[in-house]
Amino acid sequence: MTDIGDLVHRLRNTPVRDIVRAVERDGFSLKRETASGARIYSHGDGRLTVIHYHAGSDTLTRKTLRSVLEALRWTEEDLKRLDLLR
Repeated sequence: MTDIGDLVHRLRNTPVRDIVRAVERDGFSLKRETASGARIYSHGDGRLTVIHYHAGSDTLTRKTLRSVLEALRWTEEDLKRLDLLR
């Protein structure tokens, strides 16, 4: 199993727009946006995640990034496939 803490550390400076693009490439679709700037994405297999999106160049805090990665259930291989890791 992939250590989520290691993935958070490696993605901590990734702009949120890159994470959103990867989420969409992985088959998630935007369900709705909230007034506070959160975007709710769902996947056909039942996974659901909320990404707070204000400016594309912003990064997520480590705690928020951990929460997003746990909801997405991505592994290191998934992150490489989605071009978030090299």
